[in-house]
Amino acid sequence: MFRTRMTELFGIMHPVMLAGMNWITEPGLVAAVCNAGGLGMLATARFIPDETRQNIREVRRLTDRPFGINQALALPGARENVEVAIEEKVPIINYALGKPWFIERVHGYGGKVIGTTATVRHAIKAEQLGCDALIVTGYEAAGHGTIATSLILIPVVADRVKIPLIAAGGFYNGRGLAAALSLGADGVSMGTRFALTRESLVHDNFKQLCLKATEQDTLYSNAFDGMPGRVLKTKAAEKMMKGGFPVSESINSAREIRKLFKLSYWQFIGLSLRMWRAEEGSPIWAQARQAVGMRRHLKAINEGNIEEGILFAGQDCGGINDLPGVRELMDRIITEAASACDAIQVKRY
Repeated sequence: MFRTRMTELFGIMHPVMLAGMNWITEPGLVAAVCNAGGLGMLATARFIPDETRQNIREVRRLTDRPFGINQALALPGARENVEVAIEEKVPIINYALGKPWFIERVHGYGGKVIGTTATVRHAIKAEQLGCDALIVTGYEAAGHGTIATSLILIPVVADRVKIPLIAAGGFYNGRGLAAALSLGADGVSMGTRFALTRESLVHDNFKQLCLKATEQDTLYSNAFDGMPGRVLKTKAAEKMMKGGFPVSESINSAREIRKLFKLSYWQFIGLSLRMWRAEEGSPIWAQARQAVGMRRHLKAINEGNIEEGILFAGQDCGGINDLPGVRELMDRIITEAASACDAIQVKRY
């Protein structure tokens, strides 16, 4: 068992976190990670406030361990979802893509706030704003990192901030956890690895594609949802990278996403304007790509549609070759990490 600043801050057994992934980190997977000793994160950006409350309470029904919510502040309903989380006194709130206005209120009931960043500058700013911990996202990650790799980003950020760091991007086993701790992190966040477990709702078609993939079989571009991100290499993803701006698909997808988020036309227009102004958000043209990306992401997760769907996945696909249960995976990671640390000590001169 590893005791780090991350485990002590959040009251968890293992320094391993489930990355917040919309449509994937549902209550069942969140609770499974918590019950296995890690930190589960419920992705709330896809919910309207009533659904957020319902899912928070479902997580609490399934586990009595600490957990958190993950919310991108540039997306629709962000303020309302965070308000619900505060009302429900969720132990940890993790945000990305925006400025947190709620830190003092979360601290008021004893909660903690985690900022997600991919640059040193934003990491320093998050600490100054009062965040209790940081997720530092390297280039290897699924979703939205930047061009700095975890090997470089983690130690550089560790030298500049004093709060606990959670390393994200390329971590999927015990050796990765040991490496992250050596680089100055206090734990790891894993998305792709937990998405490839028995408890994950990702369609088996895409789970099998990930298991067959090598470390070379992902694509990195802003073509998928308007922000730089990494997806599993498929014909659909390659076509999106090669194609121009998807005007007609964007319009149709935007209509679907507006209905999915239950937005009025005025709310949808307001969202576009907020994203245009957002410091870390996306301009209005990127929102069109985001609508396309969400639609195709859902086709992958829910339908297993290999021809049209895309799945955000990290480079660590190349090292993942099975679909274990969450508890089995957690036990394996901790055992491997301990062995890796022991091996380093044996080889020290």
